[in-house]
Amino acid sequence: MEQYFSATQKMEQEVMFPSLLRGVFPQEEGAALAAGSHTDLYERYQLLKSIKPMVEKGLASVNDQSPTGTDAEKALDEGADSNLEERLSHHVNGLQQVLTDLTKNTKALTRRYSQILEEINLSEDHSSS
Repeated sequence: MEQYFSATQKMEQEVMFPSLLRGVFPQEEGAALAAGSHTDLYERYQLLKSIKPMVEKGLASVNDQSPTGTDAEKALDEGADSNLEERLSHHVNGLQQVLTDLTKNTKALTRRYSQILEEINLSEDHSSS
């Protein structure tokens, strides 16, 4: 989780002009998030930024559909807690994979943004010569 927060913080610090990402499509290394879709890096940047608060606050604050007291009691009475450890492990593994994918995408976007800035600087250097 720390790697995700670190990558997101770096992205937010480095991407000063997100509009430079419009019309730029992901390279292979960072294409996992939008596999099969045609979103540009600007849309991906917006998505990554919108996901961050959800991760920070946790799914509990976003999802208010928690069972009521009577529903929870009924579930316990029916023996639903017999596989809690297995269910928790499944969800933790899933969350870890999602965070890993988000981290990879965030780092790839930040690297691509840096490349765009380098290209701009190089073209300005050549035009001023």
